[in-house]
Formats: sequence, C-alpha cells, structure tokens
Amino acid sequence: MFGETSTTEDVLSGIDLTGKRVLVTGVSAGLGVETARALSAHGAKVTGAARDLAKAERAMSAALGGAPMIDLFELDLASLASCRAAADKLLAAGEKFDIIIANAGVMATPPLKTADGFEMQFGTNHLGHFTFINRIEPLIADGGRLVMLASSGHRFSDVNLDDPNFETTEYEPFLAYGRSKTANILFAVEFDRRHRTRGVRAAAVHPGGIQTELSRHMTEEALNALVEQMNAARTEAGGQPFQFKTVPQGAATSVWAAVVADPDEVGGRYCENCHVTMRITDEPIDAISEGVRPYALDPDHAAALWAKSEEMVGETF
Repeated sequence: MFGETSTTEDVLSGIDLTGKRVLVTGVSAGLGVETARALSAHGAKVTGAARDLAKAERAMSAALGGAPMIDLFELDLASLASCRAAADKLLAAGEKFDIIIANAGVMATPPLKTADGFEMQFGTNHLGHFTFINRIEPLIADGGRLVMLASSGHRFSDVNLDDPNFETTEYEPFLAYGRSKTANILFAVEFDRRHRTRGVRAAAVHPGGIQTELSRHMTEEALNALVEQMNAARTEAGGQPFQFKTVPQGAATSVWAAVVADPDEVGGRYCENCHVTMRITDEPIDAISEGVRPYALDPDHAAALWAKSEEMVGETF
C-alpha cells in the first residue's frame, strides 16, 4: 500500500489514535517535529524530548498550528546524567507509553566527545538512547512498540567493539556515523528479543534522504559531493537519480512501523520506504538504495553490543 513517496498522512489516513500515548525523542526540528505532529493530529497523546526545550516549544507550536501543545521534557543524549534524570522523572510519573520513537541523533560530526567521554556519534545516537530507553522500559505497555531511527548509513561501517571511541582508529565522520547507525539497528534486534514475550516489539527504520538539521555539520559542497557520488553509483547500476524526500515522506516509515505494520512483521527487522527490507546483501551499493547489511541484524552481534554498551555506561539492564 505504501512506498518511498508515502507521507505521514497517507500512512495514518483513517486511523484514530485516541487513547494511545507516544514518546518521541528529538522534537525540536525535522523528522521529530513531523512525527510528533502527525501522531498528535490523529489523536495520540504525545510526549516529546529535546535538548533545547525553547526550540522544541517554538517548533511544535508552529507545527501544531494552535492545537493543544504536546508535553515536553529535557533530554540531552550526549549526557548520561541527563538521560538518567529524564528517565527518573518519567518513572516517577508512572504513565505508560504504547509507542517510543527514538528519533533524535547527530550525523557526521567533527571529532567530539560526549559529557562522559564517548565518541559523540556513538555516544549520542546509541549509548544515550540505550541508557534512557532501557531505564524506562517498565513504562512500555504490554503490546507496545519501540522504533529506532537508523539509516542506510549503517552500510558505511559495522560497530567496532574493540575501539568504540576511536582511540586507535583514525576518526572519519561517516565511519563513526555508520557505526552508530549499525548500533541502533542491533539495539532494536536485541531489545525485541528480550521483550517480545510480553508483546513489546522493536524495529529499526531508515527514513530516507531528507534535508534537515541532521546535516548541519556538513558543508554545502560536501553534501553536493555526496549526492553526486550516489548518483554516479546509481547511474552505473542502471538506477534512477537520487531525489531528497520531503520531511512528511521521511517520517512516514517511522509512523508506519509504530502504528500500521504488523508487529510480527517488523519486530527485530530493518524497514525503509514503509516496508521491511528483504534485500540483504554485501554487494557494494550506494548509501541511499535499499538493503541492509547482514552484520546489522546478526543476533549474536546484537547481544555482544548490548554487553559492551552495559560495560561502557556502567549499568546492567
């Protein structure tokens, strides 16, 4: 029914989410704002997390057009203290969530460290969500869903459990991004395995190529060069030129996996363009075409990442 040009409104057409509670991280811009807006517009009670609350309030107010404001709370995924404090507040409130969409993230940053000394992209995209979501796991209602925003960028690189912080590996922005996005997929695989007995399913999704604040660390020249590289690969393979998705098209797979898709279909899987990706290949392909690398879905690999992540954050889940 749906594909790469489907929008959030296409996916949610005719669906009433009244009575459903949803948590979305990263609601200060881009996909997070549209995801929260679309779910709220269809009746869901949405709680949004953002590092900059003032920015999130402005963005959501503009998106909702005077409709009732969603609940907001502060969450800085680059700080384990912030992740734990935010989780503690939610646990104290005790309200259940039917859906959690881990949308927040960073991409292609310069060599930076989180507040806890982790490489910024792995620390923010993976370890921050790993800690926060595992802490609030008791708040996910039976039969609920977790959606992790991953990326076709996972094909840039597998996780490196021996050197997650680039202490011995030369840092390269997209290599680090690829590691963090592979980690997002592996986290969904292992979270799904651990919690499916009570009907909680987890999926990873690739939203597609969208022009949002996620690319703020890239120059216009670097972004154009990346698009040219992808188009060259597509032309050589006989494919169509790359086109950016709109934000509503980019957020469609998130809401599809969270609300529309059969839980048994998406649980522990990687989705894009509003369907589960069936093509699993090691062939060299461009960063936007469909497909998921086998290492990103390997259950043993997912369990090893979980153990390494617990060691890094100093907490067992």
